[in-house]
Amino acid sequence: MDNQLALLTLFGSILALAFAASRAARVLKFPQGNEQMQKISSSIHHGAMAYLRRQYRILICFFAGMFVILFAMAAFGYLTWFVPFAFITGGFFSGLSGFVGMQIATRANARTAAACQQGLNKGLNVAFSAGSVMGFTVVGLGLLDISIWYLLLRLVFKLPIEDITSTMLTFGMGASSMALFARVGGGIYTKAADVGADLVGKVEAGIPEDDPRNPAVIADNVGDNVGDVAGMGADLYESYVGSILSACALGVIAFNKIESVDRVNAVVIPMVLAAVGVLASVIGSLLVKTGESTKQNVLLGALRRGTNTSAILIAIVAFPLVWFVLGREFIGFYLAILAGLLAGVLIGFFTEYFTSDTYKPTQDLADKSVTGSATMIIGGLSLGMLSTALPILIVVICVMAAYVCSGGFIEATRGLYGIALSAVGMLSTLGITLATDAYGPIADNAGGIAEMAGLDPEVRVRTDALDSLGNTTAATGKGFAIGSAALTALALIASYVEKVQEVGGASVELDMSIMNPTVLCGIFIGACLPFVFAALTMSSVGRAAQSIVIEVRRQFKEIKGLMEGKAEADYETCVDICTRASLREMILPTLLAIVTPVVTGLILGYNGVIGLLAGSTATGFLMAVFMANAGGAWDNAKKYIEGGAHGGKGSEAHKAAVVGDTVGDPFKDTSGPSINILIKLLSMVSIVFAALVVQFHIF
Repeated sequence: MDNQLALLTLFGSILALAFAASRAARVLKFPQGNEQMQKISSSIHHGAMAYLRRQYRILICFFAGMFVILFAMAAFGYLTWFVPFAFITGGFFSGLSGFVGMQIATRANARTAAACQQGLNKGLNVAFSAGSVMGFTVVGLGLLDISIWYLLLRLVFKLPIEDITSTMLTFGMGASSMALFARVGGGIYTKAADVGADLVGKVEAGIPEDDPRNPAVIADNVGDNVGDVAGMGADLYESYVGSILSACALGVIAFNKIESVDRVNAVVIPMVLAAVGVLASVIGSLLVKTGESTKQNVLLGALRRGTNTSAILIAIVAFPLVWFVLGREFIGFYLAILAGLLAGVLIGFFTEYFTSDTYKPTQDLADKSVTGSATMIIGGLSLGMLSTALPILIVVICVMAAYVCSGGFIEATRGLYGIALSAVGMLSTLGITLATDAYGPIADNAGGIAEMAGLDPEVRVRTDALDSLGNTTAATGKGFAIGSAALTALALIASYVEKVQEVGGASVELDMSIMNPTVLCGIFIGACLPFVFAALTMSSVGRAAQSIVIEVRRQFKEIKGLMEGKAEADYETCVDICTRASLREMILPTLLAIVTPVVTGLILGYNGVIGLLAGSTATGFLMAVFMANAGGAWDNAKKYIEGGAHGGKGSEAHKAAVVGDTVGDPFKDTSGPSINILIKLLSMVSIVFAALVVQFHIF
């Protein structure tokens, strides 16, 4: 039966990829607009491709080096021979998902602008279809990687189920490594260009956003794709496969002592649940339609119709899945899945509440711009901090509900398996959730093209409405990723403990009490790590943005007739500056995430690593929510003012809001979303190097 269920997972991956291909073909049939629009779109596409080519050359060197290290560890018996190859495939598919999404996004931007000339619903149709390509490519490639490895190890090499899950878990390290490089590098690129363009263009020169006279305008639009599309795709691929793999690994442990349940069935349930999520997401995607109203509540309602329908379908199908595969006595696992689904919906709603200009918090933040930049910054920081309370409570309730319903007080590993299943439930509808997220950068690019090509102002009104909605859905998508990261990280910590006991045997003396000094020291190091990581990425954006500010000022000063619109800006120089700066700056934060758990383990031992993982998960979750929500609120407060509040564009309130937005940009698009990858990568690295730590630790 388990082989048939695994084949169902493979079928789900094929369905997702086929739907993505059909959406891509649909998008490419739409007209691209006039010659000027096509020229701008082509410049954005070539700039994004140039960045990815240079980034992938660096990543090939990194993955080759890691492959050699893992191969050597396998040669000395610390790992199986499959692990180095699993690591490579995890990174490859993670990068490929972002690459495919970016390819279609850079071809959909001009088409979205052209469609908005005909109406808002037409523009949403094109942008959302293009976003669906990203969403379903991510889930399709994720399930393809998982199902192929499972079937290969199960049917061809005939490995025991515990060896299969242990091997599969390690390709999550490859996915996490690629995701962190892509998210950090792309985030630095996009925010350096955005901050530089806004500070000199809108604040100093007083020209509109996406004005063709601004030398950084093409780099800004390129950044939307390499950061918010390619980086986000790799990020959520990693979140998706990480949640599934951690649940599979815990499924083996949870039913180790229960003869009435085949442990293999517990392994394949998360995979099948994700496959069912593909079908639910396809149905939900077909329901996303709207009229011509640019009101945010109307547009949000159109997207909610699709996402809520998908969640309801998952809730219905998961019941018979658990009942027939595990047995009716384990129906509590169904309640754990429901807890994850509900937690995801609630986190999404409260993220929307704190970041959308439809609601009071962001409108109150916009009011603070009247008294200047300082009050705008203070207001955004306090809003972001306050917004962490509800998501943390939701996650706490979800964890306890999943643990209790799964029988955690009877057998702890069953409770942990239930928590892992709740994370899978939260991300089961990722196909449509990511589609609602990925369409935002496409709408943003469409607005830029409409401005630069001199289209009718009504077109920009429509693209701005879609863009503002995209900011909210992007924040919601980050909320899902961060919430699932907390649940997945807890499951991965449990997997690490099990791995240590497996490789160490009787020599392992686990003491996870905070009275153990190695655990306490590990907690301090782990708690500090997200702050250091955020500081490094924020500083990187600042340094790269400084380079752009200097270059834009130089061009405004030295290119005669640029401000009058009689000369063309040198866009390529800004694109090159962003590319070089982001690729240089992405290396240190990523290496920090890989080296820290290994060094900590070799010094403090496996107990210290457990403390490190616990500390980084707690503070990382809070920091990620705080930064994502504060940044989203600053961005939408600016757009709320640009819609006519407090004097509209060009007013003093608008200038203060632009400053707030420039602070919020690296918060929400670089540091914040990268932290949820960080906390899972720390766990993945710890699991892979567990045997080394057990044998060679000092304390």
